[in-house]
Formats: sequence, structure tokens, C-alpha cells
Amino acid sequence: MVTSFSEEQLDRLKSAMAKLQETMSAPGEEPEEEIVEEEIDSVLSKGTYLRVTEDEMEAWLYLEPPEPGVTYEKRDLIDYLERHGVVEGYHQSNLSAMIKKRVYNREILVARGREIQDGADGYFEYLFTPEEYGVPKVREDGSVDYTNMSALQNVKAGQKVAIYHQAIQSVDGCTVLGTVMKGKMYRDLPPMRGKGIRREDEVYYAQNDGKIEVKDGKIDIQNVHEISGDVDMIIGKVEFFGDIIIYGNVEEGVTIRAGRNIEIHGSTSLANLYAGGDIVLSRGIQGGNKSKVSARGSVYADFIEHTTVEAGGTVQANIFMNSNIYAKDKVIATGKKGAIIGGYIDAIRGVEASNAGNDVELRTIIHCGYEAQTHEKLLQVKRKETEIKAKIAELVDSMTDALREKRMRGSNTSAETERRLNEWNKLKDKYFIELDDIDKDRVSLEDLVERSRGAEIKIDGNIYRGVIICINAEQMVVERNTCFMKYNANKGLIEGSVIIHD
Repeated sequence: MVTSFSEEQLDRLKSAMAKLQETMSAPGEEPEEEIVEEEIDSVLSKGTYLRVTEDEMEAWLYLEPPEPGVTYEKRDLIDYLERHGVVEGYHQSNLSAMIKKRVYNREILVARGREIQDGADGYFEYLFTPEEYGVPKVREDGSVDYTNMSALQNVKAGQKVAIYHQAIQSVDGCTVLGTVMKGKMYRDLPPMRGKGIRREDEVYYAQNDGKIEVKDGKIDIQNVHEISGDVDMIIGKVEFFGDIIIYGNVEEGVTIRAGRNIEIHGSTSLANLYAGGDIVLSRGIQGGNKSKVSARGSVYADFIEHTTVEAGGTVQANIFMNSNIYAKDKVIATGKKGAIIGGYIDAIRGVEASNAGNDVELRTIIHCGYEAQTHEKLLQVKRKETEIKAKIAELVDSMTDALREKRMRGSNTSAETERRLNEWNKLKDKYFIELDDIDKDRVSLEDLVERSRGAEIKIDGNIYRGVIICINAEQMVVERNTCFMKYNANKGLIEGSVIIHD
């Protein structure tokens, strides 16, 4: 096919060809890049190639043996990598090994990209583990222990409860071709808000004793722990530094410990209760001869049946049945029907009830004041105190004579005298320690006896035959049914008098 051109077109074509010819025939060299590439390629034997992985994170070099008389240098390899775009992550040891050990005819990793180093958002480290509470423990034999469970965790004032860890920013990555891979930005959290905590730098402390919880990312420390439902073996144990209020029932096998008061508005059965303050049982307790109730303060209950109760104050209920009650103040069976039926009642300052015993003469013992062994123990302590004081007096006399001798003889004091003085000093210290312990016991017992002064048992209603009345170390048995009686101790005897109502 022949194509015809106009004269004008031919002129333009001739002009373009002339310019091209001038460029090709002009003196000089090819562009620098092409020359460098030609020089590099001329150093490394033909067949050498570089392979970069698809993700650009690795570069592998295949090196042909050099031509005779040619020696490769490490710089030759690096120049080759740079010329082919590999500018980051050189594997220096592999490059050196390829030269020194003449590693040819196989691919060697010569560069590796830098992965993004992930950071982390700021976070709070809790120094307590509330998630462990309310979960039963599995024993080694595979059975489940419900008795040691607890419904909450407690902290004390000043205790560390949390530490804030600031965000760590990621480190950017880079491919072997120099492409930067940006890492994720991580953020810090605002300061923690909550109740009952204080902050010092990045550490959080409890401001007061109480139960600690995390609600919606906030720490909450409260002095009152409230339970709206029942407490059973699934919960197992409730321990709290402050007050505990339970609106449901407390069932068999449960243990409750409170630093302050316990209030149970439902029924209580076969449970153990311990309080640093008072205990209030709105619907009483049926202990099945297994329950123990102990309070440093007072105990108040609708009724107390088959339960052991110890109180630092008063124990007060409508009915005491077959229970062992120990109060450092008074025991009071309240109301017109307030009754003590069966069991053992012991109150240092006195007992008050409307009725004592019953028709079937169930064994009922009512005691007030100090017990017989208390008086005997006080006498023993006083005798021991007198003995120790006599020993100290004798020891002081002996030491006085020896010290007089030492002052007279000075440095000529015999070794035997020095030895005896050392032994007597040690014995003296021992006696004074014993005397201090004895003195504490004596003061405690004398205080108990003093508090018992004027203690009385007052039954403002029926007293059934067989009831045993005890005051201090004395006791008497009620021989027949009677009523409206008040009992006091006078010169080692129990005297009864009729209560007269106006």
C-alpha cells in the first residue's frame, strides 16, 4: 500500500528526521541512570536477579558467579539493590555472607521490611478481682465448694485500687522499597470517676473502708452493702467492712461477716453471723443447734431458737428457746409474752423476762453477774501477783547487797558477783513481764466483778418449777410454780422478792 504526502507534509517530516539525526549523532554519553545501570549490570554477571515479594516486605537476591578475574564487593550488591529500588531493611549479615562465603546460584534474603509495631489504648489496671466473687470454687476432687464463696470484695482506706497505664502509640512500618506504612493512632482515657476514691498521679486509692465494685467503668466504694433478694448456698458467704442489709431470707450454710452492723429483714436459718456492731434479725433465727451469732454490740431478734449468741452489749428478743445466750450487758425477753424456755442464759448485768421455763419443766438455766470460776480465777490471780511481788522484793535485796559490794571493790569485784548480777537482772525483767500480764488479768476480772454488782433476774410473769436461778457463784432451783419475782444476791445467798405493780 503506497501512501502519498503533500509537499508541506514531506518538508515537516524531513525537518523532524534531521533533528532526530542530530540528537543521535551529538557527542556525549547516554543519561546517567542508564550508564549507572549498565555499569552495575556489568559488575554482576548476567543471570543475577532480584525478586521482591508481592507485599514488598522481602527482597531475595539470586547471584551468578563472577566472570573470571572479577571479585564481588558488598558495595556492589548494595548498589544493585538501590538501583532496583530496594532501599530499606538490608540484611547486612546475609549480604556479607554472600561475599565472604561466595554464595551463588540460589536466592538469599537480602532485605526485610519493618512491620508496624502495634501500640495500645490507655487502660485501667484494677488491683482487685471482683469477678472472682460470687463464683463457687472447684475442689481438687471435682466437687464444688459453695461455703467459701463471697458476695463482694472489700477494701480498706488508703489501699491502692487501680493504676492507669497511658496509651502507647504504634511505630510506623516500611517496605523494602521505602513505602511507609502508617500505624494506628491509640488514645488515652479520661481520668476515672467514681465514689470513695482519690487520685495521685496515675494511681487511685480508696478513701474509706467499704465494698468495691466497678460500674460502667467507674469504681464505687460504699459503706453499706444491700442485698435485695435471698442469700443462700449459691452466694455462700458475705463479708463487708461496713453495714450489711439483707431484705430477703438467709438460708442454711451461709456465713455473714460485717465490720459494722447486720440487718436481716427476712427469716434466718442455720446461718452464722458475725458483726463488729449490732445485729438485727427482724424475723428471728432458727439455728438448729448449728448457728452462731456474734456481735461486739447488741443483738435484736423477733425470736432466737436453738442458736448460740454472744454479744458485747444486750441480747433482746421476744422468745429465747433452747438457746445459749452470753451477753456482757443484759438479756431481755421483751413484750407481755417475752419468754425464756430451755437453754442457758448468761448476762453480766441482769436478765429480764415475762416468763421463764414451761409446763414440761424443760431445763432452763438463767444466770447473771460473774460466774463461779471468775471469782476463783480472780483469787488465783491475786495470789500469783502477791507471790511475784515477794520474789521481786527478795531479788531487789540480793541485788542491792551485790551492788554495794561492787561499788566498794570497783574493778576488783569478783567474777562470781558479776555473774550473779547479770542473772538477777534477767530474772528481774522476767518477773516484771509476768507481773504486767497478771495485772492486766486482775484489772479485767475486777472490772467484770464490778459490772456484775447489782445484777438481778427479773421475771415479770410466770416462773415454772425446775428453772435454775444463778447469780454470781450462787444458784437455786425454783421448787414450785411462781410469778412476779425478782432475784438478787446478798452475802452469798440468792434472795427473791415479789414485784409489786402500782
